[in-house]
Amino acid sequence: MNVLVIGSGGREHALVWALRRAPGVRRIICAPGNPGIEELAEVVPVRVDDITELKALAQRERIDLTVVGPEVPLARGIVDQFRSDGLAIFGPTQAAAELEWSKVFAKAFMDRHGIPTARHEVVSQQDRDHARRTLQSFTLPVVLKADGLAAGKGVVICSREEDAAAELETMLDGTSFGAAGTRVVIEEFLEGEEASVFAITDGAAYVLLAPAQDHKRALDGDAGKNTGGMGAYAPAPVVTAGVMRLVEEQVLRPTLAGMAAEGRRYTGCLYIGLMLTAGGPRVIEYNCRFGDPETQVVLPLFRGDLARLLYEASAGRIDPAAFPSWRPDDPATAVCVVLAAGGYPDHYESGDTITGLDAVRGMDDVVAFHAGTRRAGEHIVTAGGRVLGVTALDRSAGFAATLARCYDAVKQIHFDRLHFRRDIGHRALHSRH
Repeated sequence: MNVLVIGSGGREHALVWALRRAPGVRRIICAPGNPGIEELAEVVPVRVDDITELKALAQRERIDLTVVGPEVPLARGIVDQFRSDGLAIFGPTQAAAELEWSKVFAKAFMDRHGIPTARHEVVSQQDRDHARRTLQSFTLPVVLKADGLAAGKGVVICSREEDAAAELETMLDGTSFGAAGTRVVIEEFLEGEEASVFAITDGAAYVLLAPAQDHKRALDGDAGKNTGGMGAYAPAPVVTAGVMRLVEEQVLRPTLAGMAAEGRRYTGCLYIGLMLTAGGPRVIEYNCRFGDPETQVVLPLFRGDLARLLYEASAGRIDPAAFPSWRPDDPATAVCVVLAAGGYPDHYESGDTITGLDAVRGMDDVVAFHAGTRRAGEHIVTAGGRVLGVTALDRSAGFAATLARCYDAVKQIHFDRLHFRRDIGHRALHSRH
């Protein structure tokens, strides 16, 4: 099988890494890729939003399966365009991906199909007075979500009335998130633990991956601004066998059935962001692709043939008995710590030389997935807010050992203004004592 992976971040590096281990994969091309991916695959400098050139690349290189990493090409209909030319591609159609690219659509969909979520109201820039009155009807803290895609940063939690009012104004006038914020979902704040559940699906049948927990805030103790993710671990112990059954019964199956009933059959990776409340699981958001940095911990734990699973999903014919879904009694654990440029998610500098990658490469069951890097002569330098995702895997020693190995690897890597959280996995560690 010849595989094309679309994207250039840590998620795509993890996808290429996992696909390289699949027995039937002969060749992998990644567009546009990054320096870490170059060690595993051919990279071609085609932008992720240049669908015409990506399709030409797939045809020219006789690609058997294309795997889409980021959300933007999905929202722009890459799956529809590839399929119209008979090209196999893993991901949802543009209509199905609206679950992610419109928070307003997702909330209305959940309301229509009885899928549990937070109380919410939708406001728009066309009626500011109504927006202000609606905001005042919610108790604090309150959650504000930009309707459109905002690179994982379009969610703000406000604890003070004046902050919420100011943030709503900047969202609606386009200052915060541009056109993505011209409609805003105002949502009640839910108490509980967050978790992410991943299903690879053909629209009806599905295979579950290990549940994960992400760390969105920039600073230790879950303080600071929301980011694209500062680290993750899997499996999340809060997702017990009983919780997973509830998620399947109340969320996953109704979502797939509802999408099919509305003529939007969902194929690809369905990411369900959950808050596990005292009243049961509630959906915070859907993502229509693999998460980042959760992919860096979820895929190393998958014990099956990833390439074959993604191909079968794209063809609409998964046999769940042929692939191993995650089991709560699986002892394997994985941890990812993101190394970010100082200042992220606000202004940060790029171009700093990275050292220590060779030392990490020599460690057992550790991978430094590249997210925001580029080559500068003989050096690898920083080229993004999230620079690397250092991931450790252990099949049997337990979570504490995996966590310790991950942070041991982090200590090997250096660049100016490096920033990382030192408490990734703290909830899982405490839950095991």
